Amino acid sequence: MQPTATVLVYSDDSTTREQVRLAAGRRPAPDVPFVEFVECATPAAVVAELDKGGIDVCVLDGEAVPMGGMGMCRQIKDEVFDCPPVLLLIARPQDAWLATWSRADAAVTLPVEPVEFASALASLLRRKRLLSA
Repeated sequence: MQPTATVLVYSDDSTTREQVRLAAGRRPAPDVPFVEFVECATPAAVVAELDKGGIDVCVLDGEAVPMGGMGMCRQIKDEVFDCPPVLLLIARPQDAWLATWSRADAAVTLPVEPVEFASALASLLRRKRLLSA
């Protein structure tokens, strides 16, 4: 049986969550595990899922309301022990410095471009696998 990776997707917009799922597909790269998605539409749901454990990578929408992904990222990096890597969805390439401030591990722009997104997600899954070994 092939191992799976669990990816948390936070956005108040169901269309953005769908874009993430479609861009990643079942397996973002041949050398990473198949992915399962946990979708969250509220900051409280993100915290609850992270408290349960088992999340390998978080994908956070920087444009989410009421709390953007940047603020959510900074909060979970401060509060969650052994926080999983975070891929931040940002509105403009010029916002990359804000992603750095939030301590995101990677950032891609919205709307989600499938090749760029899958590459960034696969990179974080590889890093997570190496750190867990």
